[in-house]
Amino acid sequence: MRAQQANAVLSRIAPGIAATIAERLWCTIPRGKPVPRSETGEPVGLDVNGRTVTAEVWGEGPVVYLLHGWGGRRGQFDAFVAPLVHKGHRVVALDAPSHGDSDPGAYGPGRGLLTEFVDALRAAVARFGPAHGVVGHSLGGLAITVALLDELPAGRVALIAPAPDTMAYTMDFSRALGFTEGVRRRFLRRLARRVGRPMTDFDVLARARETEVPTLPPMLIVHDRDDREVRFQDGQALAAAWPRAEFVLTEGLGHRRILRDPAVVERIVAEMARI
Repeated sequence: MRAQQANAVLSRIAPGIAATIAERLWCTIPRGKPVPRSETGEPVGLDVNGRTVTAEVWGEGPVVYLLHGWGGRRGQFDAFVAPLVHKGHRVVALDAPSHGDSDPGAYGPGRGLLTEFVDALRAAVARFGPAHGVVGHSLGGLAITVALLDELPAGRVALIAPAPDTMAYTMDFSRALGFTEGVRRRFLRRLARRVGRPMTDFDVLARARETEVPTLPPMLIVHDRDDREVRFQDGQALAAAWPRAEFVLTEGLGHRRILRDPAVVERIVAEMARI
């Protein structure tokens, strides 16, 4: 409560400083626990904006890319690797900048940007070839939808607990930390300058409804009713906005256990095999 009160006071007397603090906090990556690995592939370094991003590669065949969420890492997708390889796919899992084994991003150690997730995916596709399929979790799902709306080709897409409504979460963030609405708008302007894109580019719900991109791929969205980090209604909203989408609601799996659930893995692997 003291920090919330201090931020509220700072918002009134020094909104510019408050916006700087808000931006830093928004971009700070939560520290996750190490992920026990069950699969080990070939590590490959990718150049992303002059920094090295770590990818891991298994198998041969049409490529399926795996992209984790905010504070995650590629090992969270280990349950998908063997089934996808068995189906004849080459699997490429990424650590986004400032995550896992990748170099820090442009904002420095411990901080990250959504655009860096998008850039890492583009660099991987440039290196390993067209995306037969893409699977993303949480913020990784948002990055994938931004890339697709920017006309990155893909055959099929599966998103797990996607977070498409970033503006709503900036409101929750600001209220929880005591920042005023004016400071929230200021920090978003700072963030737009930092990433070099207007924030409207990340309103994927509006962009999906209005898009004239004729090649948007079919999308499977799997979300858990008990997800405490990303509202399952967000997944439903994205499914309603996307031109061709199917929504699957699970129960009792939360935000991360869903990545290890055999039924979820089987459903998504089957989706990748539909082409």
